[in-house]
Amino acid sequence: MPRAPAVPACDVAIVGGGMVGASLALALGTLPLDVVVIEAASPDGGPQPSFDTRTTALSNGSRRIFAGLGVWDEIARAATPIRRIHVSDRGRFGSAVIDAAEQGIAALGYVVENRVIGEALWRRLRAASRVALRAPARVTAVTTGDATTRLTIEGPDAGLLDARLVVAADGAESLVRRAAGVGALHWDYDQTALISQITAERFHDHVAYERFTPGGALALLPAPEGRIGLVWTLPPAEALRVLALEPAPFLAELQQCFGWRLGRFRSAGARHGYPLALTRADAPHAPRTAIIGNAAQGMHPIAGQGFNVGLRDAATLAEVLADLGAADPGGPAPLAHYALWRHDDRRALIAFTDGLVRLFASPFAPVRLARGLGLLLFDLTPAAKSALSRLSLGFATRLPRLARGLPLVAPAAAVARP
Repeated sequence: MPRAPAVPACDVAIVGGGMVGASLALALGTLPLDVVVIEAASPDGGPQPSFDTRTTALSNGSRRIFAGLGVWDEIARAATPIRRIHVSDRGRFGSAVIDAAEQGIAALGYVVENRVIGEALWRRLRAASRVALRAPARVTAVTTGDATTRLTIEGPDAGLLDARLVVAADGAESLVRRAAGVGALHWDYDQTALISQITAERFHDHVAYERFTPGGALALLPAPEGRIGLVWTLPPAEALRVLALEPAPFLAELQQCFGWRLGRFRSAGARHGYPLALTRADAPHAPRTAIIGNAAQGMHPIAGQGFNVGLRDAATLAEVLADLGAADPGGPAPLAHYALWRHDDRRALIAFTDGLVRLFASPFAPVRLARGLGLLLFDLTPAAKSALSRLSLGFATRLPRLARGLPLVAPAAAVARP
């Protein structure tokens, strides 16, 4: 009887090739590991949901990570620095300004189109000799064993794949996370994020505006060529109404909500709506499985930290695996180390973001008064501004090496694989 063909195997299989999954793959591509990325969308043949024209605010820690991965120079050409952040509460006294120069840094962050980030990551991934790309391909079944996890893959390159470690980077509705038996809290904020790009009479001058309104937060982010990225959170029914408006009345309503700091709004690009929810995995790992990015935590965009947290997931996991040398990447010890390292940062940022949403959504007069007083006090307290300017580095007691601008592999930890 003929012997069944051997099932292909790899060290690490990353399910999901969006910005977080691709970043992890690029980091692991520098290690003595065989890595496979399985992505449902073809980056060349159609829209990748993570690589659309939405913008992401990158923290300074994320900039360092991308520099360590060798893609920041390419991304930087299309990045707009945030030099100041202006926070206000509509209809209330009190506002706050955080200035990069006052904090002794070049920028508080950088605004980049997701498309630019995705193209830079995948262009470099294609040149990574130890990273195999399967796209378009979809994982339909996951079976975890003692030494490996077996994936069933559909697509042009269909078949089975055994991996010593599987990484769930497949979004808030992660199939891999569910198959690993890890549940998740899902809390619907009953809000929709309206996304667009607009132009205004005045140059944005590299200022990011965060304005809290009775309907939800309104963010205006500096973008290339003088454009402004808009993130406007509204109740779902109100968002549908605003999305359906003709350009002139849409800009008029936005003007009334934001005010005249940028002069008259002149034009708006395509508008899209995205429902907002909090997703938090019950654990960041399971046997032979690590969970990163939106599969681990999906947050409200109010603080602009969702992607930055996910990228720290990837940088931390990459460092844990780098320090293993030739040891088992899916063993209990490295997964427990990854989970412990990420615990404080994940928990604190989820609580911080969720708390902001609830605080600024409260209609009660005493809470609204306290918000105004709080903003005024914050604006008068340099130490508070310094603390908030460091928020984008996270709450972890130790940052991964890439986020500190250091090489992924420490000299003493560089172990060649036989």
